[in-house]
Amino acid sequence: MHTIDLGKYDYRTDLIIEKIDNLKDSVHYEENKILVDNIKNLNNQYITISFDDITDKNNYKNVLDIFVKELKKILAGYLKENSKILVIGLGNSRSTPDSLGPLAVDNVLVTRHLFDLGDVESGYKNVCSFKPQVTGVTGIETSEVIIGLVERLNIDLVIAIDALASSSITRVNRTIQITDSGIAPGSGVGNNRQELSLKTLGIPVIAIGVPTIVDAATIVTDTIKYLLKQLSYKVENVDNVKAKLINEKTYDYSKQDVIFNDKDKERVLGMLGGLNDNELKTLFLEVLTPVNYNLMVTPKEIDFMMEKMGLLIGNGINKSLHSSFNTTK
Repeated sequence: MHTIDLGKYDYRTDLIIEKIDNLKDSVHYEENKILVDNIKNLNNQYITISFDDITDKNNYKNVLDIFVKELKKILAGYLKENSKILVIGLGNSRSTPDSLGPLAVDNVLVTRHLFDLGDVESGYKNVCSFKPQVTGVTGIETSEVIIGLVERLNIDLVIAIDALASSSITRVNRTIQITDSGIAPGSGVGNNRQELSLKTLGIPVIAIGVPTIVDAATIVTDTIKYLLKQLSYKVENVDNVKAKLINEKTYDYSKQDVIFNDKDKERVLGMLGGLNDNELKTLFLEVLTPVNYNLMVTPKEIDFMMEKMGLLIGNGINKSLHSSFNTTK
């Protein structure tokens, strides 16, 4: 039997929740159908917010409220009364899946120039923002620019926003990760640069990211998983009269547990049925990567989603930093 070299090909993800197998030590809760996982890994904290939708006004507000609540928690350990904060929008505004950072920064309330004038009422923090673009556009390493700004402006805290990659199609545009571990610019599009972190900048770095892409191997693997879910749903409801009246194009079988045993899977999928999820994904990576067909894929509605997500994160940062900030957006 062919042996798959797991070390040669690895699937892409920037989400800690997809990298850790054992989540028993995480703090987990659900509110308004939004899932929150708080994971401590070594000396760093990771907060993962999972949701189904932000296009609806009520859903948007619910996710925004949770995002603000969790961001305030992680900021509490680093913010001081007179902290100077730099919000960085990482990414390439010319590439829609990578434009989250710049779009979010466009919605961030900046006050540094007002503090310089001495014309700021109570309830507002000293905040400035910057969109460094990508090294391929500027020819300058992002970390070099940020280090210069931090030193020149005497910044106390950096908040960096960037697009991420996920190893699950269900998390694309449906997950926000907040961490105090810093970030490697370009990680979401496979172009890792020098990290921005306490180690490199000498000050705390809070990173906020949203997965906007998955690779082709992930899509193929997840399609097989959903095929088994759909077939299981049909088998369980073969005598269900009500189920037969439901339009097959609209029913949701995604929560269905796969009822097939290993032999059933092999009958449906042949040799592939004997592989677990990791083995399937590694096999598809092994097939697609050498011929450069492991494409990075994003949803067709990405333009709209980036605008909504940029607005949510920008306003969430405003609400978390400025106690006097109000918005109706």
